[in-house]
Amino acid sequence: METSVTQYSFVSLLLLFMLCLLSFMVKVIEASNNKVSSFYVFGDSTVDPGNNNYINTAFKSNFLPYGKDFPNQVPTGRFSNGKLATDFIASYLGLKELLPPYLDPNLSDQELITGVSFASAGSGFDPLTPTMSNVIPIPKQLENFKECKRRLEGVLGKQRTENHMKNAVFLISAGTNDFVINYFTLPIRRRSYTPLTYRQFLLQHVKDLIQSLWTEGARKIAVVGLPPMGCLPMMITFNSGNAILDRNCVDKYSAVARDHNLVLQHELFSMQQNFSKLEGSKISYIDIYGPLANMTQAHESLGFDVANRGCCGSGYIEATFMCNRISYVCSDSSKYVFWDSIHPTEMTYQKIFMTAIPSIDALINS
Repeated sequence: METSVTQYSFVSLLLLFMLCLLSFMVKVIEASNNKVSSFYVFGDSTVDPGNNNYINTAFKSNFLPYGKDFPNQVPTGRFSNGKLATDFIASYLGLKELLPPYLDPNLSDQELITGVSFASAGSGFDPLTPTMSNVIPIPKQLENFKECKRRLEGVLGKQRTENHMKNAVFLISAGTNDFVINYFTLPIRRRSYTPLTYRQFLLQHVKDLIQSLWTEGARKIAVVGLPPMGCLPMMITFNSGNAILDRNCVDKYSAVARDHNLVLQHELFSMQQNFSKLEGSKISYIDIYGPLANMTQAHESLGFDVANRGCCGSGYIEATFMCNRISYVCSDSSKYVFWDSIHPTEMTYQKIFMTAIPSIDALINS
């Protein structure tokens, strides 16, 4: 009898310990999430959840089959079949399940407080790039952010807004359009710039944006590198010797991205050294080249069946209005690395997010 009582007491203590441990873990998770007040995003179609819905441009995706794997098959304006990586990040930060577009006229004050995206599909750091597509230039995205900040000051007050910005995460994702749609496709910039000098031209704009965000109170800034551009289905189609039979990545374009990313990391490190005197400040680089290159080169081992063409249409050239309601769509988009000829599927975005978690953690725990 005494043994039974002793065993019962031991089990009770063990259960109590486990409950205390679970409670502690929950508090740690909540504390971690509370480190981040908001999430603000700038860039191109990889992070545009639908701002282009509200401007006069052909670069839209607010129609099926875009969004076909979204809840209720709603085409939100995201250039994918479902969520973007920034949606997964917002959820991971404990802020919201979906990051809304800033230009949505129905946005509440609470949505602005917890985060929005200012990004515009087709945009880039080169001022010529958004002009070609009539989309929102990055300097205008910055102006929209300043407008958002003024609105927050009206709700929270100036001091609380400043503290809010210090604890917010800022993410910048652009540059692919500058090379793919602009430099590699049109002769204008190639007449004035070599690939090396064009890279420096773009990086100066990146640094200018970071400095401007810093001036506005941002202290946790993440910058996304370029993808392996020669592996984008559209780039393969237009630059392969035989676009039907030879659909391997075109390395000379991916090499430009690799070089760009190396210099970008160096520039971000230099800026970090200058900003490090302020407590809690951090500039992080987020690598998408490596994860996406792995998904295209070793796709079968990562759960994909197709990596060199998109799920929508032929998958060779279709994007934005060319991927539409009458387009053929693959039966299972989760087996494709790319949704259309440029943009990843939700599954790819989720895998990219998973690989970025260490960088995100380093940013929020700075």
